[in-house]
Amino acid sequence: MNYRHAYHAGNFADVLKHGVLAWVVRYLQQKEAPLGLIDTHAGAGIYDLTGVAARKTDEAKDGILRIVRQEAPAALLSYLEVVRELNGEEIKSYPGSPALMLALARAQDRVLACELHPEDSEALRRSLGADPRLRVTTGDGYERLMTLVPPREKRGLVLIDPPFEEPDEFERLAKAFIAAHRKWPAGVYILWFPIKHPSELSRFQAELLSAGIKKLTLVTLDVARPEALSKTGLILCNAPFTFGTEWSAALTWLTEKLAQGQGARAEIVPLTGD
Repeated sequence: MNYRHAYHAGNFADVLKHGVLAWVVRYLQQKEAPLGLIDTHAGAGIYDLTGVAARKTDEAKDGILRIVRQEAPAALLSYLEVVRELNGEEIKSYPGSPALMLALARAQDRVLACELHPEDSEALRRSLGADPRLRVTTGDGYERLMTLVPPREKRGLVLIDPPFEEPDEFERLAKAFIAAHRKWPAGVYILWFPIKHPSELSRFQAELLSAGIKKLTLVTLDVARPEALSKTGLILCNAPFTFGTEWSAALTWLTEKLAQGQGARAEIVPLTGD
């Protein structure tokens, strides 16, 4: 599967991932202490929804474009406000995760973005500009993660959302997260993945639990999309304690608004290993 960001910008998986990301950032900002916001697979920053790549799949029409102008639950407001502020009346641009982080970052926060593909890394620098709060590096996000945690701020989060172009991506994701967690167990981690085969997700969960990592929360969204990737998920580590309560209504709303067929569903499940 090719999941280069430009082809899928603003789709249903982005809506879930970026909605949760924005909410977590705002939650952590309730304290004045600075945050280190780390993105291991940053992409190109801002995506043109009218461009060739986005139009080839046209997935934003069943994602962000369905909800951006609607009255949404409180948990989604920070995310939707960033998208709206980036655009005029017509939604033509979509902020990838580093752009979203930077839009939400305060003066004391830092965004540390890593991107493997040199052309995307350069596009990221161009699209987000010379902002002193932003540091962009080019390289393997899994490898660079070990040099980025813990951030000097000692507070913050790590987003790991690989492209899932390789058959062993779940194994690489697990290995990188487990190693980073050992160095920085207090950080908030958000792991994104597509769900094609339930057995892959089961093995992934088992590997994390067998490593002794606590406070894991699984979030899944299945939009019942015919003949294409229909289901996506997140695993959060050290999710804010109000996450389940505040996101329950938001996830129900998203399931209704983003459904593409019968049987759309979503859930939030604490992972305990039981």
